[in-house]
Amino acid sequence: MKILIAEDDPDSRRLVKMRLEAAGYDVVEAEDGQMAWELFECEPFQLVITDWMMPRLDGPELIRSIRSSGQKSYTYIIMLTAIDDKPNVVIGLESGADEYLTKPFDKMELIARVASGERIIKLQEQLTRANRKMEILAMQDGLTDLLNRRAIEDYAEAELGLAKRKGQPLSIIILDIDHFKTFNDQYGHKGGDHLLRQLAKILTENLRQYDRVGRWGGDEFLLVLPGTPILKAITVAERLRIKTFEAKLSLENGKQISMQISLGVACVSDHYPSLIKFVDAADQALYQAKQSGRNRVCCYDQQIE
Repeated sequence: MKILIAEDDPDSRRLVKMRLEAAGYDVVEAEDGQMAWELFECEPFQLVITDWMMPRLDGPELIRSIRSSGQKSYTYIIMLTAIDDKPNVVIGLESGADEYLTKPFDKMELIARVASGERIIKLQEQLTRANRKMEILAMQDGLTDLLNRRAIEDYAEAELGLAKRKGQPLSIIILDIDHFKTFNDQYGHKGGDHLLRQLAKILTENLRQYDRVGRWGGDEFLLVLPGTPILKAITVAERLRIKTFEAKLSLENGKQISMQISLGVACVSDHYPSLIKFVDAADQALYQAKQSGRNRVCCYDQQIE
């Protein structure tokens, strides 16, 4: 772990550095609080040891600057001070310090406090990773690993607002699997789940990096294509239809089948409706594709109000 030391007294700074390096830590020195702050702005440190009384920027001011910097990871801060009366200790802790040591300090106590800070930092990192995993799970469809309905709806809403502000086209595609109920009746829900996962894989592999696809419900999927005019969206939809049909999907019993999908496309370029109306337009186009024979792409070509 890399530790930043802010101490204006050269002898004290050298002593702290020597003891920390002997314990296996990587140490960066700062001659005062201002220099420490400039170093921190370039490279946020996970652990900072700072003196209280320093020129230009004292310890409490340095700590407040660190705490208000908005850094993503937590910084554990230990304050060194020769002022050991409780009111001043409280001031140091209220400024944002996690711990303090009174000079002159014991070598073993310094290392113990740093080791304690390191454990807290690791626990904080574990908590952050767990929270991030929970956020991902909250946005993810458990069967297909695509965005779930709420997540893709939020994304579509945000892109619709962006398109409105910037005057850019935005297209969406709603698709589902043709004769999916018949397939489920023949091969069971386990076979149907396998089919949905395969389709999700095909869709993911054939979209641009900034396009998004989510499971809208059942065997329906919603695709959001930012900056895409209607003709290009139709081309994308047709490519997905062909890729899906050409893919030979293997079932658990060894049988290979071809999957057919129907797709409805809608685009807004001059008019910006609510998301409900936008999705309804694509849904009407999907219904048209189903009614006209399935395994095809249809476009909603009426003006969206």
